[in-house]
Amino acid sequence: MNGVRLSEIIAPAFHPVHEDLRRDGHDEYWLSGGRGSGKSSFVSLEILLGLMRDERAGAVIFRKVADTLRDSVYAQMLWAVDRLGLADQWQTRLSPMELVHRQTGQRILFRGADDPRKSKGLRLRDGFFRFLWFEELSEFDGIDPIRTIRASILRASGAGPDARTTVLCTYNPPVSPWHWVNREACAPPPSRLSHHSDYRDMPPQWLGRSFLAEADALRVQNPRAWRHMFLGEVTGTGGQVFENVRLRPLRPDEWQGLPTYCGVDFGFATDPDAFVRCAFDRKRRVLYVVDEFAALGLLIERLAAQIRPRAAGDVITCDSAEPRSIAGLRACGLRVTAARKGPDSVGHGLKWLQTLSAIVIDPARCPLAAGEFSRYEYDRDRNGRVLPRYPDHDNHIIDAVRYAMESVSGLKRAVVPR
Repeated sequence: MNGVRLSEIIAPAFHPVHEDLRRDGHDEYWLSGGRGSGKSSFVSLEILLGLMRDERAGAVIFRKVADTLRDSVYAQMLWAVDRLGLADQWQTRLSPMELVHRQTGQRILFRGADDPRKSKGLRLRDGFFRFLWFEELSEFDGIDPIRTIRASILRASGAGPDARTTVLCTYNPPVSPWHWVNREACAPPPSRLSHHSDYRDMPPQWLGRSFLAEADALRVQNPRAWRHMFLGEVTGTGGQVFENVRLRPLRPDEWQGLPTYCGVDFGFATDPDAFVRCAFDRKRRVLYVVDEFAALGLLIERLAAQIRPRAAGDVITCDSAEPRSIAGLRACGLRVTAARKGPDSVGHGLKWLQTLSAIVIDPARCPLAAGEFSRYEYDRDRNGRVLPRYPDHDNHIIDAVRYAMESVSGLKRAVVPR
């Protein structure tokens, strides 16, 4: 690479992702962030590095609309070719749009996903598709077109048992928690590595004074817009109940040693039984949701078996509307108490949660909590105006958290039977 050092072109924030890619740690990578976060630059470099390691390898890059390819991902790949000092090795073509390695014949294809079914005809004359990159993932119509394209590419990449296709997705998180990308990001499968970055993770000289000045000006003028545009935060549409939710990976040492609290919201046939375990830092007023479980149609013995190892001996505060279920859990040896309900117990608990400095949830470990807390919005009238009223749906984990934290939020708790 003509003396180019990777440490000079890959930002430190991406070093763990780079190492994971080298050892094929995951099948797919979702990289999110705001403007200047470096995600697209990183992916373009990684694709070229991966192709240099295997002469059979090719790549295909998608955007939702074909007309956007030339000025976005095509230009981005040309930047990466130049940055790695490989311009003399790659031939550029516009019709069809592709990059071709002059010696090996390896190809990088660029396609629009206007009709995902067209991806069925994609083939490489030699080799296989090592990388599949979806740029601006949030522009796609949902996860189904992504799955259709991915399945087609995987079928076209059968170049032996050692052939592997890695899926790379880059996007700026949409403002609404209800957008399919944000909902999908809250429930990542084990085969996916998720990474978030923003412009503050980049060396300042890479961005330039003008960019930094623009970002700082927006931070002062409109902090909410700055958080969305430059930090890549899901800031909501103005009707968010919980503005203090923070979705990020959670290390055990952040919460272990803090007091922990457990709660259960009962269900059965149409609504799930929902269990949570929380840790609370009173001094900093930070709540950590550290474990969860939810399922439909469980008999009380099976519910107890699921809860017991998760509760780790803690008292479990349960929905008092189910005295028979509470008695059943006690009979199974769990330390259970009934939640105190009153005229404004729901509002009191939710308002207390809103006053916390942060509610920290790891989407990989607790995807249900991440989804409910990030999407929970006030009711609206027929004209779309926000009403000062909490909705009573899609809130089973939230209710379990509310029950768990009763003793801290100020509501009195019943005596726990020994």
